[in-house]
Amino acid sequence: MFNTQRYATKGVINEIPTYLQTMMWYMIETMTADQDYLQIFELKQELVDGRLKQKLIHSQEQPPYRKEMIFEAANPVTRKVYIIDDKTHSTMLLAEEY
Repeated sequence: MFNTQRYATKGVINEIPTYLQTMMWYMIETMTADQDYLQIFELKQELVDGRLKQKLIHSQEQPPYRKEMIFEAANPVTRKVYIIDDKTHSTMLLAEEY
């Protein structure tokens, strides 16, 4: 899964910085669990030691999987993103575009 042509919707292109898009694809590529066709990413702002940082939560329902990362970001984003694989291509989209 997720080894096919990759696409991003207009919403993702306009609202999610390229480095975060790349990071989400990388998190799927390096998963240690079997992959579900639907990958879920929650992007949040997190206050750590008085500094606003980017929090990225990657999860899937079956089999259960969850990984969190917190890192420096100039402008942290708060959005929910799905990446769906339909065996012919993979699409990254904002949750409200689903």
